[in-house]
Amino acid sequence: MTTYSGIGLCGSHRTGKTTTAKKLAIDNDIPFVETTTSAVFATHGLKPSSPMDFATRLWIQDKVLRAAEEIWSLHRHFITDRTPLDMLAYTLGDIQGRTVVEFEALQQYVQNCFAATNHYFGRLCVVQPGIPLIAAPGKAALNEAYIEHLNTLVLGLCLDERQQVTFSVMPRNCIAITKRCLFIQEKCFTPF
Repeated sequence: MTTYSGIGLCGSHRTGKTTTAKKLAIDNDIPFVETTTSAVFATHGLKPSSPMDFATRLWIQDKVLRAAEEIWSLHRHFITDRTPLDMLAYTLGDIQGRTVVEFEALQQYVQNCFAATNHYFGRLCVVQPGIPLIAAPGKAALNEAYIEHLNTLVLGLCLDERQQVTFSVMPRNCIAITKRCLFIQEKCFTPF
Protein backbone atom coordinates (compact mmCIF):
# COMPACT_ATOMS: atom_id res chain seq x y z
CA MET A 1 0.00 0.00 0.00
CA THR A 2 1.31 3.44 -0.93
CA THR A 3 2.00 5.83 1.93
CA TYR A 4 1.12 9.43 1.15
CA SER A 5 2.43 12.50 2.93
CA GLY A 6 0.68 15.39 1.27
CA ILE A 7 0.76 18.85 2.75
CA GLY A 8 -2.67 20.43 2.61
CA LEU A 9 -3.42 24.12 2.98
CA CYS A 10 -7.01 24.28 4.09
CA GLY A 11 -9.47 27.04 4.85
CA SER A 12 -11.87 29.34 3.12
CA HIS A 13 -11.48 30.78 -0.36
CA ARG A 14 -9.75 34.17 -0.69
CA THR A 15 -7.18 33.48 2.03
CA GLY A 16 -4.14 33.11 -0.25
CA LYS A 17 -3.84 29.32 -0.10
CA THR A 18 -3.16 28.85 -3.81
CA THR A 19 -0.50 31.56 -4.05
CA THR A 20 1.22 30.26 -0.93
CA ALA A 21 1.07 26.60 -1.99
CA LYS A 22 2.51 27.36 -5.43
CA LYS A 23 5.41 29.35 -3.94
CA LEU A 24 6.16 26.59 -1.42
CA ALA A 25 6.13 24.01 -4.20
CA ILE A 26 8.65 25.97 -6.25
CA ASP A 27 10.86 26.87 -3.28
CA ASN A 28 10.94 23.30 -1.97
CA ASP A 29 10.92 21.39 -5.27
CA ILE A 30 7.78 19.39 -4.54
CA PRO A 31 4.75 19.04 -6.80
CA PHE A 32 1.91 21.51 -6.42
CA VAL A 33 -1.23 19.46 -7.00
CA GLU A 34 -4.16 21.50 -8.20
CA THR A 35 -7.63 20.09 -7.79
CA THR A 36 -10.33 20.58 -10.39
CA THR A 37 -13.39 21.72 -8.44
CA SER A 38 -14.65 24.22 -11.03
CA ALA A 39 -14.00 21.78 -13.87
CA VAL A 40 -15.97 19.02 -12.12
CA PHE A 41 -18.90 21.36 -11.60
CA ALA A 42 -18.71 22.55 -15.23
CA THR A 43 -18.56 18.99 -16.55
CA HIS A 44 -21.91 18.37 -14.87
CA GLY A 45 -23.44 21.71 -15.93
CA LEU A 46 -23.28 23.27 -12.46
CA LYS A 47 -21.65 26.33 -10.89
CA PRO A 48 -20.27 26.16 -7.33
CA SER A 49 -22.04 29.41 -6.38
CA SER A 50 -25.45 28.39 -7.76
CA PRO A 51 -28.19 27.45 -5.33
CA MET A 52 -28.97 23.74 -5.41
CA ASP A 53 -30.89 21.29 -3.31
CA PHE A 54 -29.00 19.24 -0.77
CA ALA A 55 -29.04 15.98 -2.76
CA THR A 56 -27.50 17.74 -5.78
CA ARG A 57 -24.93 19.54 -3.61
CA LEU A 58 -23.88 16.30 -1.93
CA TRP A 59 -23.76 14.44 -5.25
CA ILE A 60 -21.48 17.03 -6.90
CA GLN A 61 -19.27 17.41 -3.81
CA ASP A 62 -18.73 13.64 -3.88
CA LYS A 63 -17.69 13.93 -7.54
CA VAL A 64 -15.26 16.71 -6.55
CA LEU A 65 -13.78 14.55 -3.76
CA ARG A 66 -13.35 11.55 -6.10
CA ALA A 67 -11.67 13.69 -8.77
CA ALA A 68 -9.27 15.15 -6.19
CA GLU A 69 -8.42 11.69 -4.86
CA GLU A 70 -7.49 10.60 -8.38
CA ILE A 71 -5.10 13.55 -8.66
CA TRP A 72 -3.62 13.16 -5.15
CA SER A 73 -3.03 9.44 -5.71
CA LEU A 74 -0.52 10.26 -8.46
CA HIS A 75 1.97 11.76 -5.96
CA ARG A 76 3.35 10.41 -2.69
CA HIS A 77 4.61 13.84 -1.61
CA PHE A 78 2.85 17.00 -2.71
CA ILE A 79 1.36 20.29 -1.59
CA THR A 80 -2.16 21.38 -2.45
CA ASP A 81 -4.52 24.25 -1.78
CA ARG A 82 -7.60 22.05 -1.25
CA THR A 83 -8.24 19.24 1.17
CA PRO A 84 -11.23 17.01 1.86
CA LEU A 85 -11.86 19.14 4.95
CA ASP A 86 -12.40 22.17 2.69
CA MET A 87 -14.86 20.18 0.60
CA LEU A 88 -16.68 19.07 3.73
CA ALA A 89 -16.78 22.63 5.11
CA TYR A 90 -18.36 23.93 1.90
CA THR A 91 -20.94 21.14 2.02
CA LEU A 92 -21.78 21.84 5.65
CA GLY A 93 -21.78 25.58 4.98
CA ASP A 94 -24.50 25.07 2.40
CA ILE A 95 -26.90 23.56 4.95
CA GLN A 96 -29.43 26.13 6.09
CA GLY A 97 -32.31 25.87 8.54
CA ARG A 98 -34.87 24.97 5.88
CA THR A 99 -32.60 22.66 3.89
CA VAL A 100 -33.89 19.10 3.68
CA VAL A 101 -30.91 16.91 4.57
CA GLU A 102 -30.55 13.19 3.95
CA PHE A 103 -28.59 12.60 7.13
CA GLU A 104 -27.32 9.09 6.34
CA ALA A 105 -25.98 10.27 2.99
CA LEU A 106 -24.36 13.27 4.70
CA GLN A 107 -22.75 11.01 7.32
CA GLN A 108 -21.29 8.79 4.58
CA TYR A 109 -19.82 11.85 2.84
CA VAL A 110 -18.39 13.08 6.15
CA GLN A 111 -16.72 9.70 6.70
CA ASN A 112 -15.36 9.71 3.13
CA CYS A 113 -13.83 13.16 3.65
CA PHE A 114 -12.14 12.19 6.91
CA ALA A 115 -10.89 8.92 5.40
CA ALA A 116 -9.40 10.75 2.39
CA THR A 117 -7.76 13.34 4.64
CA ASN A 118 -6.18 10.65 6.81
CA HIS A 119 -5.05 8.66 3.76
CA TYR A 120 -3.48 11.31 1.54
CA PHE A 121 -2.17 13.90 3.99
CA GLY A 122 0.67 13.96 6.47
CA ARG A 123 0.26 17.58 7.56
CA LEU A 124 -2.41 20.27 7.32
CA CYS A 125 -2.20 24.01 7.79
CA VAL A 126 -5.32 26.11 8.24
CA VAL A 127 -4.80 29.40 6.41
CA GLN A 128 -7.11 31.84 8.14
CA PRO A 129 -8.62 35.03 6.73
CA GLY A 130 -6.32 38.00 7.05
CA ILE A 131 -5.04 39.14 3.68
CA PRO A 132 -6.84 42.13 2.16
CA LEU A 133 -9.81 41.11 0.03
CA ILE A 134 -9.63 42.53 -3.48
CA ALA A 135 -12.25 41.93 -6.16
CA ALA A 136 -10.83 40.17 -9.20
CA PRO A 137 -12.38 38.50 -12.25
CA GLY A 138 -12.66 34.74 -11.88
CA LYS A 139 -12.19 34.86 -8.11
CA ALA A 140 -14.73 33.76 -5.53
CA ALA A 141 -17.07 36.27 -3.94
CA LEU A 142 -15.87 38.70 -1.28
CA ASN A 143 -18.47 37.72 1.30
CA GLU A 144 -16.51 38.22 4.53
CA ALA A 145 -19.19 36.64 6.73
CA TYR A 146 -19.23 33.48 4.60
CA ILE A 147 -15.43 33.36 4.58
CA GLU A 148 -15.45 33.54 8.40
CA HIS A 149 -18.15 30.89 8.56
CA LEU A 150 -16.08 28.51 6.43
CA ASN A 151 -12.96 29.25 8.49
CA THR A 152 -14.82 28.29 11.67
CA LEU A 153 -16.06 25.08 10.07
CA VAL A 154 -12.55 24.09 8.94
CA LEU A 155 -11.12 24.79 12.40
CA GLY A 156 -13.81 22.61 13.96
CA LEU A 157 -13.24 19.80 11.46
CA CYS A 158 -9.52 19.81 12.26
CA LEU A 159 -10.40 19.19 15.91
CA ASP A 160 -12.79 16.33 15.18
CA GLU A 161 -11.50 13.01 16.53
CA ARG A 162 -12.02 11.39 13.13
CA GLN A 163 -9.40 13.75 11.66
CA GLN A 164 -6.04 12.22 12.57
CA VAL A 165 -3.58 14.36 10.63
CA THR A 166 -1.27 16.75 12.47
CA PHE A 167 -2.39 20.31 11.79
CA SER A 168 -1.27 23.87 12.45
CA VAL A 169 -3.26 27.07 12.38
CA MET A 170 -1.62 30.06 10.71
CA PRO A 171 -2.14 33.26 12.71
CA ARG A 172 -4.39 35.81 11.01
CA ASN A 173 -1.65 38.44 11.13
CA CYS A 174 0.73 36.24 9.13
CA ILE A 175 0.10 38.04 5.85
CA ALA A 176 3.42 38.49 4.00
CA ILE A 177 4.06 35.60 1.62
CA THR A 178 7.59 35.06 2.96
CA LYS A 179 6.28 34.78 6.53
CA ARG A 180 3.50 32.47 5.43
CA CYS A 181 5.95 30.18 3.66
CA LEU A 182 8.31 30.17 6.64
CA PHE A 183 5.44 29.33 9.02
CA ILE A 184 4.30 26.40 6.87
CA GLN A 185 7.84 25.14 6.33
CA GLU A 186 8.45 25.14 10.09
CA LYS A 187 5.13 23.46 10.92
CA CYS A 188 4.50 21.12 8.02
CA PHE A 189 7.68 20.19 6.22
CA THR A 190 9.51 17.11 7.43
CA PRO A 191 12.19 15.19 5.58
CA PHE A 192 10.53 12.94 3.02
